[in-house]
Amino acid sequence: EEENDSPIEEVRLTVPATDNPNLPVLTLRMWILGILSCALLAFVNTFFSYRQNSLWIGAVAAQIVTLPLGKFMAATFPDKSIGLPFTKWSFSLNPGPFNLKEHVLITIFAACGANGVYAISIIDIVKAFYRRKLNPLAAFLLSQTTMVRHDCDASCFKIII
Repeated sequence: EEENDSPIEEVRLTVPATDNPNLPVLTLRMWILGILSCALLAFVNTFFSYRQNSLWIGAVAAQIVTLPLGKFMAATFPDKSIGLPFTKWSFSLNPGPFNLKEHVLITIFAACGANGVYAISIIDIVKAFYRRKLNPLAAFLLSQTTMVRHDCDASCFKIII
């Protein structure tokens, strides 16, 4: 048997050392809460970054808010299974109780959205200070090509799934 040898007592008490591969991860409620928390944090943090004393809301806030929301969704969603047309695939709207793996994945979504897009400041400077028009496609490509996420790489998803 694996020994729970974490040096931090709180971690030993709350996080199991073993993994349950039967827990559902890619559920509808994970996608809804994850995308919603990512988009909301990106919008709020970008919106408040223009203030002189800027406000920043981290992924922990989304983690705290999404736990009761996930449990509420697990309690209220129907147990109906929906099949995808022209395939053998199907998914359940409510595959069981809200679990730790879903919550961690939602937090990763929120952490990716909390930082926002770094190139927004470049686009703002070009428009505000240089008073130049910027093609929306060029702004979109600039924002997509300058994003480097060290906190949201694929290894996070490999651990959970």
